Amino acid sequence: MTDPIFWLEDLADPLPPSGTLLALTGPEGHHAAVVRRIRSGETVRLGDGRGRAVAGVVVAANKQGLQVEVTEALPVRTPGPLHYVAAQAPAKGDRSELAVELLTEAGIDEIVPWQAARAVVRWSAERAVKARSRWAGTASEAAKQSRRLTVPEVTEPVSTAGLVELIKESALTLVLHEEAMTPLAEVALPATGRVMIIVGPEGGIAPDELETFAAAGARPVLLGENVLRASTAGVVALAGLRLR
Repeated sequence: MTDPIFWLEDLADPLPPSGTLLALTGPEGHHAAVVRRIRSGETVRLGDGRGRAVAGVVVAANKQGLQVEVTEALPVRTPGPLHYVAAQAPAKGDRSELAVELLTEAGIDEIVPWQAARAVVRWSAERAVKARSRWAGTASEAAKQSRRLTVPEVTEPVSTAGLVELIKESALTLVLHEEAMTPLAEVALPATGRVMIIVGPEGGIAPDELETFAAAGARPVLLGENVLRASTAGVVALAGLRLR
């Protein structure tokens, strides 16, 4: 099994050489030592969540965290030609966090909370700060669980007007819609640039929103015969695109 990864925000640049001792403390160190029960002699990875990481051996573990001796600097992850973005409308209960978790595990690069007109969940200014923090925390944990070295960015929430501007900046934007005529599998991907997937709320995307997105250059696409939940539609679409 791939070694577990933990986040060390102040990882040196350039990456520390073999033999360097690094201390993993604070909440992340406590989680590694107490919750995950990592012990001396085990191998781990320490990363900054932005693609830089080292592998090492735990030489000491206590309630405060771990002491890790670096064995190698891992190759720095370079971005691919396509940058995948999910514009996700908030859902009820824990379904928003489930969507973020699944998208992260499938390899999304960026998640944009979208305040859709028909969304049951409404984010006030104060609620938006807390909700975005939960989404970011979920993305961080999911990245560790899936052993990826980058944590997807969770941006500030956007309105429909704000999402239109993001559509204009993208090489391709796909709106997941059950009445679309074009199957996702028939859409050609660009060679480079941002590919954005728009996932509507439980109440569906309003007709005027769909028209606005289409006028900005977005393409409505169909995933299949079944209507998926807001928490699962994005990851199904992303998986289909990445398997190209």
